[in-house]
Amino acid sequence: MDKLQAEDARYLKRKVKRGSLDVHPTEKALVVQYEVEATILGEMGDPMVGERKECQKIIRLKSLNANTDIATLARRVVEECRLIHPSELPEVEQLLFYLQNRKKPDKQEKHSPRDLTPFEGMELDEEANINSIDDYVELLYEDIPEKVRGATLILHLARNPDNLEELLQNETALGALARVLREDWKQSVDMATTIIYVFFCFSSFSQFHGLVTHYKIGALCMNITEHELKRYDLWQDELQKKKKACEEDPDNQNVKKEHEKALKKYQGLLSKQEQLLQVALYLLLNLAEDTRTELKMRNKNIVHMLVKTLDREDEELLVLVVSFLKKLSIFLENKNDMAETYAVEKLARLLACDHENLLNTTLRLLLNLSFDTGLRSQMVQAGLIPKLSSLLADEKQGQLCMCILYHISVDDRFKSMFAYTDCIPQLMKMLFECGESHMDPELISFCINLAANKRNAQLICEGTTHRHTHTHTHTPNAVLLYLGNGLKMLMKRGLKLKDVLIMKMIRNLSQHDGPTKNLFIDYVGDLAAQIGAEEREEYVIECLGTLANLTIPDLDWELVLKEYNLVPYLKDHLNPGSAEDDLILEVVIMIGTVSMDDSCAATMAKSGIIPALIELLNAQQEDDEFVCQIVYVFYQMVFHQATRDVIIKDTQAPAYLIDLMHDKNAEIRKVCNSTLDIIAEYDKECERKIQSEKFRWHNAQWLEMVENRAMGDDGEPSMFGDDGEPFMHSGDILERPDLFYTAADGTISPEFFTDYQNGDIGQAGGFPGSMNMDMFGQSTVTPGQRPATAYGIRPDAQFFYSYTGAASR
Repeated sequence: MDKLQAEDARYLKRKVKRGSLDVHPTEKALVVQYEVEATILGEMGDPMVGERKECQKIIRLKSLNANTDIATLARRVVEECRLIHPSELPEVEQLLFYLQNRKKPDKQEKHSPRDLTPFEGMELDEEANINSIDDYVELLYEDIPEKVRGATLILHLARNPDNLEELLQNETALGALARVLREDWKQSVDMATTIIYVFFCFSSFSQFHGLVTHYKIGALCMNITEHELKRYDLWQDELQKKKKACEEDPDNQNVKKEHEKALKKYQGLLSKQEQLLQVALYLLLNLAEDTRTELKMRNKNIVHMLVKTLDREDEELLVLVVSFLKKLSIFLENKNDMAETYAVEKLARLLACDHENLLNTTLRLLLNLSFDTGLRSQMVQAGLIPKLSSLLADEKQGQLCMCILYHISVDDRFKSMFAYTDCIPQLMKMLFECGESHMDPELISFCINLAANKRNAQLICEGTTHRHTHTHTHTPNAVLLYLGNGLKMLMKRGLKLKDVLIMKMIRNLSQHDGPTKNLFIDYVGDLAAQIGAEEREEYVIECLGTLANLTIPDLDWELVLKEYNLVPYLKDHLNPGSAEDDLILEVVIMIGTVSMDDSCAATMAKSGIIPALIELLNAQQEDDEFVCQIVYVFYQMVFHQATRDVIIKDTQAPAYLIDLMHDKNAEIRKVCNSTLDIIAEYDKECERKIQSEKFRWHNAQWLEMVENRAMGDDGEPSMFGDDGEPFMHSGDILERPDLFYTAADGTISPEFFTDYQNGDIGQAGGFPGSMNMDMFGQSTVTPGQRPATAYGIRPDAQFFYSYTGAASR
């Protein structure tokens, strides 16, 4: 058509049809829609070829402001634009009035995360036309200003997704853009930003990622980003030098002016650099959809670059950087890089920002990182606990904060720190506001973890807040949300709704010695009433576990057992297979608690519970937790005369305890040895058996050598000494003093062994380290102290049901 038009203009007929007149959605401009119909006529005037194209004209109103005369401006628009008929003057005035009074849209709502804010330098006086693409490419071969202009025109085309397919076919244009960027990006920040923006438009669609990769734009963006970050460091150093010189000589006006000039220049350079970084990092973020490409970025230290960029102040750039880090953080290697670069410390300062999107993205990144133990430690060191606690009341960010704090509370080292913030009062308020409705699992799980700490438990039960003088942990105007009713309100909800998780929290509260435990005396009856076959097992486990924790001397357990008829229930549930192991174990622990009372212990012995415990011990001998708690029951019962006689004379309990004396589990050995020591004090026969077994165990290697020291002529071990007497006969080994001392040479005397048995050695001049050990090196348990668990302290293990106070969930 253009060729025919050039040869003879008489053969071309154009027809323009006006469409709508409207305002530009973002700019102060009018948009005129129109349609052009071009027809090529033959020599006889008949139409041969026709083309129809929809177009729009944007009339930018740069002079429009609050003081503009709308009527005058409207007449001028109608006069200069032939597409608008004079009869439409009232409509133009109305649109101009709307533009004059329209509020600026919110930046945060205006651009989606995948879009970029138009930056300075993108404005053009002319309208870009896809048909003139070749002319724009020609500009890329000129000087820098023309290159910038040509790239900007192509960018205007690329920002319209409809043009991307056509630009994709123009390899010359794309190749020229890539070449100019590769060769001249250091000469002009505006040019580099504009060309990268063109490729960013392609990277916004996955089907065009191959094109961007083909021209190696991603690698080039990595190099540009690294270079710009180094330039930023140089600018900072230079600015600091000038600032220092100004401070050293404040009266020197030349130095002061030089510093002001440098600062102004720095701010201008920084603004353009951050535009470049924003475009380049957005492009890399789009390309990182492919995990293979992301791995290449990681190998080129993308995480270190992003963490370094967190020092900037531009909020839009920070949103991008934090979003990129959040995407990377799901992979272990990237998470480790963030730990090495102390990203948490830099993220902590962003929690004080007012930018809602930036705050939300930062919290999501911190949530991803909080799954790592080491990074949780960094969060605590960076002071995140009080900062996150202050955001719990925020409707939009509160849930994220609670999840992060929940992860931190899993670690026992950090539980006590929550007592010095307003976190607990806020959580209790949220808890009670739920009423009888469903409770968020994160909320109650967080409360369960906090209740495992003694100081937190006091705050929860007694309803007091703690004010700390340090500015970072002090929340102004802390409201006293509840006072003295914490435990009462929890009990009310837990018992009324049969809420297992609330009861688990209550159980954690009950494990702490001191005033907190005494508060439970008022609720013993309510808890005991829940113990029955008609209730859910998991609910009974928590109620029974709470009662088992109440090792209160003044509590009349005999009355509780009789009033609620608990003895038959406890005995029935000692039978292996009668219930789930968790419930049976809680029954054993409960028996150990009530056995502290003399009359209760006698009641238990008369009911036949001791044989049931021995049977259970046989059935669960491979389960260290069961063995440890059953032995503890025996330990409690041997304190009382009635039950001690039953255990020693009527059961095989001492024999089992002797067998367990050298168990591989340290906790079992401690409780077992303490129990045997008490039995030995009251029964001489058991004492001799226990001493003999301890002697055999302690001297096993030496005894084996003695048994085999005499060899016969045939080379076989002789079982007899020189006098024909056997070394190992049926008598008690302790009656053979020749086996453990020799009077002739005086190496070990009977007096030495007597002192050793009596524990006199280990006082002044005794064996080092024997002060808290029994006669054969076994550590002892304080009377009345239940073993924490058969496994000791295992911070890496988390129990859903803990037997002496729930561990972190």
